[in-house]
Amino acid sequence: MTMTDTAPMTDPEDRPLKPALLRGWRRKCPNCGAGPMLRGYLKVRDACPVCGEELHHHRADDGPAYLTILIVGHLLAPLLMITYVKWRPEPLVMAVGFTIGTVALSLYLLPRLKGALVALQWAIRMHGFGSRPHD
Repeated sequence: MTMTDTAPMTDPEDRPLKPALLRGWRRKCPNCGAGPMLRGYLKVRDACPVCGEELHHHRADDGPAYLTILIVGHLLAPLLMITYVKWRPEPLVMAVGFTIGTVALSLYLLPRLKGALVALQWAIRMHGFGSRPHD
């Protein structure tokens, strides 16, 4: 059986990690890939409006914010050094430019990382997203 990106995963054992993470990154339901996972900017819906999958079990907490800080810091810190060494811009110009870049990248990544983290929890059945079937 092949699984398309929008086909819901109905078999309880069928929760492959990669499609779930990609759906979460797009802020879509990890089960069907069609329904929106988020209501607003960061609020996770209680259930998918398309397939009815319950999403209220998630425990994303500070994980997405931590990952956002980690990624943004690792991307922009070397860029900051390269910019300073190569062009030596005025401090105010550099501060304004990197502040705008940091805020923009953080606002872009935060909801996507939250979606991916909720999808990860769903795929590996963490925090009430379903227990693994027994042998």
